[in-house]
Amino acid sequence: MKIANQIMTYCPYCNKHTLHKVSVFSKKAPRGLAWHTLAHNRSIKGYVGSVEPKIRAKKLGKRQVLLLQCTVCKKTVQRSLFGRTKKKVEIKR
Repeated sequence: MKIANQIMTYCPYCNKHTLHKVSVFSKKAPRGLAWHTLAHNRSIKGYVGSVEPKIRAKKLGKRQVLLLQCTVCKKTVQRSLFGRTKKKVEIKR
């Protein structure tokens, strides 16, 4: 799926339609010292195999999330693209 690298869309901060730069949102790795990560590691400590139940579910496509940065006020807004999709987002240059 190809998306233009700049689109004209509504900016909630400027309260009007402005030009936005488009980039793809990528999730970062979870923090290793966060409370839930440490608690999970404590609960599975001592087990050799897998402790979590194996969920056998059909894999769905991911929601593709775009980051739109307004060229006027430089604020960034996330936008999800039309539900779930199998295809990755590619930005045209």
